[in-house]
Amino acid sequence: MSRDSRKNGSPHETEEERSEGVLAPNPELEAALREAEESVSEPGQRRAQAGQGDGGNADDPQPVEGLVAQLEESRDRLLRLQADFENFRKRAAREREETVRFGAQNLVKDLLSVVDNLDRALDHARKSGGGDLEGLLQGVELVYRELLAVFEKHHITPIDASGQTFDPALHEAIAQVPDGSVEPNCVIEVLQKGYQLRDRLIRPARVVVARAPEESETGNSSESGPEESTG
Repeated sequence: MSRDSRKNGSPHETEEERSEGVLAPNPELEAALREAEESVSEPGQRRAQAGQGDGGNADDPQPVEGLVAQLEESRDRLLRLQADFENFRKRAAREREETVRFGAQNLVKDLLSVVDNLDRALDHARKSGGGDLEGLLQGVELVYRELLAVFEKHHITPIDASGQTFDPALHEAIAQVPDGSVEPNCVIEVLQKGYQLRDRLIRPARVVVARAPEESETGNSSESGPEESTG
C-alpha cells in the first residue's frame, strides 16, 4: 500500500492502521529515499545522466579517450620516477663502496709527513752509527708530536684515564691491587692508552684499578705485586 493512499485515508485501510496513526512527511527522509534510489540506478543510466549534464553524449568516446591519455601520462611519469630512483640507488651504492674503500684517504695523506720525518730520524741514526742518541730522541719526539697533531685534526683524542674512576665504557681493567691511598675503583696505572674518534670508542684504555685493602694487606700492601682481576 502506498504512502499517498495512507495519507488520503483509503477506504480499504483497516481501523487498526488508522488508530496507530501515519508518520508525517519528513523532507530529510524524502531526500534519503531519493539518494537511495539514485544509488541503485544502473551504471549505464548514471553515465548517461553525467554525459547529458556535461552537454555530451553517453556514447561519445571522447571521455574514455581522455581517461586513456591520462592513464598513459601517469604511466610515463611512474616509469621516469622508477628510472630516477634506480639511478639514485646505484649512485648511492657506488658512493658507499668508495667510502669503505677510500674513507681513510685524508688520514693517510696527513700521516705521510709523519712517516717522512720518522724515515729521516731513522736514517740519521743509521748514518751516525747509533752514536747520536740525543738527535734520534729529538727526531722521535718530533714525529710523536706531529702524529698527535694529525690525530687532533681528525678528532682522534686519547682517553685520560690516570687518576680517574674506573669506567667500563672507556677502560679495561687488567688487574686490581690493594691501595688505601686512593678511593676504590680508582685508576692508578695506565698500561696502554685508549683512544676515541669523536664520541666513538676506538680502543679502551688498559688500566690497573685500586681496591680497598683487607686487614691482612694493610702492613705489606706496598710489597704485594699486581693481583689479577677475577671479574
